[in-house]
Parts: sequence; structure tokens; C-alpha cells
Amino acid sequence: MMDFRSFSGKVIMINDFFVMQNDPDMGCFKLFTVDNGNGAVVNFVVEPTTYFVNHVNVKVGDQVTGFYDINVPVPLIYPPQYRAVVMAKEQRDEFVAVSFFNQQLVSSDGSLQLNINARTPILLENGQTFSGSPVNRNLIVVYSATTRSIPAQTTPKQIIVMC
Repeated sequence: MMDFRSFSGKVIMINDFFVMQNDPDMGCFKLFTVDNGNGAVVNFVVEPTTYFVNHVNVKVGDQVTGFYDINVPVPLIYPPQYRAVVMAKEQRDEFVAVSFFNQQLVSSDGSLQLNINARTPILLENGQTFSGSPVNRNLIVVYSATTRSIPAQTTPKQIIVMC
């Protein structure tokens, strides 16, 4: 099971990331440098498999949130460098959560509970309709309003199942 954390800020630089010398995949990997405005900077390695919420194109100056798995080994360098599993570009009145959601559709950190209705699109990362149950899975959840309860509850705009 993946254990997701996130880091948000402004993209201040985008460069090609070289996995090895004379890399045949040159140009397929990117390094996004993100600054949170409070002195913290993170480098995200963006791979061809990194999921971009709403399939947006990110450029320097955009506000983003990168989600990464804290169980994956990282190099001991500064700034920290994480493999981005999901990238979300900040959108007005839209939030993104990436987490494992249990049998009651509560996130692994206990902060968000999903109330799914018949109109909630549940999709695969490739955009196709998901036909299984979203419980006990890693999900990308796009939502707007939440309750002020603990956990906060929301009816998602969209759910993407990470198979």
C-alpha cells in the first residue's frame, strides 16, 4: 500500500531529468522545482507514468501540488527529490486528495470521507469508466465543498482509481 504525502507551491523551474548518461528516454523525464513561498523547495521527478489531474499542462509559474509515496527511497540531497505519483495544478474551487480509502471510504489519514452518488464519475487513470468498487483502494479524488465534521465529508466531482 502506498502512503501519500504532498507538497504545494509555485513551479519555479522545469528541466529535463536524465536517468542515465546517453539515456534513450531523454526528454521523457522532467524535474519540477517547486517553492512553497516559505523557504521550502522540493524537486519532483515527473515520469511518463505521473498522473496529471485533468490532464493539464504545467508550466513555470503555476501553483501545483505534487503527491509522492513516502515508502519509496529518496536520495539524501537538498532540496529533497521525490518521484511524483500525481501532480495537480491549482484550480479555483477545486481540491485534490490522493490517499488509500478504506471500506467506509475514509482516507488513510482520517481527514476525508467520500459520499459517492450515482452521478459521481469513477474512472481509471486512462479515462475509462471503472466498473469495480472504489473501497480499499488508492484513489485520486477531485472535490469542492466539504462538511466541517471530522472527518470532513464530500461528494466528489470525480474519482480516479489507481490500479
